[in-house]
Amino acid sequence: MKHTITLTLAGAMLCLAACNNDEPKEDVTNGVNKAGSVETAVTVQHADSTHDVLTTTHKVWTNNNVWKTIVYNDTIPALGTEHTTGENANGDTAQVNVKKDYEIFITVK
Repeated sequence: MKHTITLTLAGAMLCLAACNNDEPKEDVTNGVNKAGSVETAVTVQHADSTHDVLTTTHKVWTNNNVWKTIVYNDTIPALGTEHTTGENANGDTAQVNVKKDYEIFITVK
């Protein structure tokens, strides 16, 4: 229940920040309001050929201090690989296989 409330609050903050349709959908803030907010980060790391790890981190800010950091790790299936063209620092291109990445969408209701 706490996870749902925290994620809902974080999502509501993201939704409010993204409500302006006149600007490109980019971050509209340069920093977190550390006086009182919940900062959420979501990442996906490749664990092995068949698994990825989804990490959700919430930092609860009160009075300019991190009151609590909450971290959730979940193992999810890997999406496999895709064949694409890669380029090195010298500008040389080659056909390579790379692991597919998840896209992250946050929905607030």
